[in-house]
Amino acid sequence: MAGVDLIAVTGATGGLGGRVARRLAERGMSQRLVVRDLGRAPELAGAEAAAASYDDPERLRRAFQGARTLLMVSASEDPDRLRLHANVVEAATDAGVERVVYTSFFGAAPECTFTFGRDHWHTEELIKGSGLAWTMLRDNLYLDFLPLMVGADGVIRGPAGDGRMAGVTRDDIADVAVAVLPEGGRHVGRTYDMTGPEAVTMAEAAEQLSRFAGRTISYHAETLEEAYASRAHYGAPAWEVAGWVTTYAAIANGDLEAVSGDVAALAGHPPMRLAEFLRRNPESYRQLRGSAPASPPDTAPAEGAT
Repeated sequence: MAGVDLIAVTGATGGLGGRVARRLAERGMSQRLVVRDLGRAPELAGAEAAAASYDDPERLRRAFQGARTLLMVSASEDPDRLRLHANVVEAATDAGVERVVYTSFFGAAPECTFTFGRDHWHTEELIKGSGLAWTMLRDNLYLDFLPLMVGADGVIRGPAGDGRMAGVTRDDIADVAVAVLPEGGRHVGRTYDMTGPEAVTMAEAAEQLSRFAGRTISYHAETLEEAYASRAHYGAPAWEVAGWVTTYAAIANGDLEAVSGDVAALAGHPPMRLAEFLRRNPESYRQLRGSAPASPPDTAPAEGAT
């Protein structure tokens, strides 16, 4: 595909990268799907696949060769995630990529409440210092994952208090990414906030889940101490548990409540409300109708990005 405006898409087998790849194919865009397992790469018109992982800089460089633009879906949570992101940025620079669109996190800052959000800020700074042109998509919590926060007993537990979050769907983020990726110009050096059109409390989210699931879903506001104690039995490393707990703490602090108009402005349509998402995606809460628990009840709010 040399000689065309090739877009490299990482995470193309995942929930966000896969959505972007399918939309690019529908628009007739040329793309290279960068995946860890070629056997799982989707077969899409105008797309070729290359095998590479974030911990293999040389294979990343080869995978990015010839691409003008890169969609960099952030790595899954990892204690060494900054090094993995640095590998991607270095490989993109070495391969001659001109611009990167990075899926960051809403309110990313060096000392933000949500611990994984700090990784995103450092990654943004790394990209800005690389010489690459850049566009940041700062994702709020995924509405897609709210049903997975419900425990087997129908209770969402976390220290979110009465705080609100302006969650957004992966479909809406993908629509924005596809609008932004082919256009360098006006999007270069811009940071966009990906939120839904409303900010809801966890109690309000539980009420909406109850209506669609046909059973009572409730929210129990834990203290920080209770939140860490209730997650101890998963045996997860401390950094991961801190990420789970501080997701809720960021909601309590009001860090995630601001509603942005960026999705509507860029995607050309308003983002989905929680009720609309649930109506369109009954498979997202199917497990709440049966006896099978969602395990673990805390899912990172943005794919490979939070």
